[in-house]
Amino acid sequence: MLPTVLTRSAVLTRSAVAAAVLALAVSTGCTAGAAGSEPTWVPKPNYQGNNDPRPQLPRPGVPAPSESTSPSVPGSTPGAPRPGPTTTAPAGDPSVVATKLNQPTGLVVLPDGTALVGERTTGRILRVQPVPGRPATLVQRLAGVDGSGDGGLMDLAISPTFAEDGLIYAYLSTATDNRVVHFAPGSQPSAILTGIPKGRTGNAGRIAFDATGALLTGTGDAGRPALAASTTSLAGKILRTSDIGRPLPDNPTPSSPIFARGLRSVNGLCVDPRSGLRIAISAASPASPGAAASADEVNVIKAGADYGWPGNGPAAAPPVKTLPAASAGGGGCGLAANRLFVAASTGKSLAVGDVSRSGNVGVFNPTLQNRYGRLAGAVAGSDGALWLTTRNRDGQGRPVAEDDRVIRISPEDGEASPIT
Repeated sequence: MLPTVLTRSAVLTRSAVAAAVLALAVSTGCTAGAAGSEPTWVPKPNYQGNNDPRPQLPRPGVPAPSESTSPSVPGSTPGAPRPGPTTTAPAGDPSVVATKLNQPTGLVVLPDGTALVGERTTGRILRVQPVPGRPATLVQRLAGVDGSGDGGLMDLAISPTFAEDGLIYAYLSTATDNRVVHFAPGSQPSAILTGIPKGRTGNAGRIAFDATGALLTGTGDAGRPALAASTTSLAGKILRTSDIGRPLPDNPTPSSPIFARGLRSVNGLCVDPRSGLRIAISAASPASPGAAASADEVNVIKAGADYGWPGNGPAAAPPVKTLPAASAGGGGCGLAANRLFVAASTGKSLAVGDVSRSGNVGVFNPTLQNRYGRLAGAVAGSDGALWLTTRNRDGQGRPVAEDDRVIRISPEDGEASPIT
């Protein structure tokens, strides 16, 4: 099924866009003792020796120490109480910039350094400041979002020309399909890519604009593995389109949005705007009775590639890396400072590995283990800061009073470095 396409002119007028951009740019939260003040955060070059509890990210090539004090119990049920202490972020953690959200999953950083965060089941999109103590402010609630199963509001992206058009993109589930929509704040969303199959499971998806300005959409198999192998179904694919959903002429099939296939569930999608590197984190194959589950895959996105789900036939492109068991449940990812960051839900950690321009990934080291619980979203801002979200209120975690949270961690150098 080919996508439904709407032109931008049918949705937005120039004046409406300008007003929406201005409203989003000037709206801010407030904090006790500093009502209405602008954010005062600036990147710090190094947090070594700082006495505050801000977490540290490992340097490239340096193994991260384990912070876990509650080892997993063989045979335990996901989400069930575990014996022993539970490690959580300390009270007043300066890296926690928003609290008490409802399963924040979609995440995108705006040019001004704030972030938009989408809640999976409510359809709410909130603006979060890069400093703690400021409330998250509601930007928009998307109507018709179906959060059943593993679907809902799954990801956010902004237009490559956001400063001019103010467009926000969202990947979401409805009652009948999965789709991509776009809108300026306060305007009615318009569907640009529809008909992505929906099932009881397999509805996860991610979106991102690559270095060429193309929109990449990673989709799940809708619980029907054969769809991922199909050359016509939009399920289990990487789709590549223009910003209004049209297939691009340099796709493997110019009339089709399908760029690559054979993926069970795209839980992470990240690009480096300088090197052009495109990476997808795809879900592990379900384990057969008595067998261990396959590891989550890290795949470099290439035109026409078949990533082998279901099965690994001779045409399958092998993953460049698999996530270690300590980082199972790979989700959102970010590329910054020659490193790939992958949020892990089951592993309750952040996996960090060196990465080259060609997509070679070094050994992954888990960090932040059990500090924030189940991690869902991860994205790197243009300043190199890493934003994360938790999903402890999804029925499988052990939420604390502050959950769910948005976390912002600045790397040691305070800015992103090109991938070499």
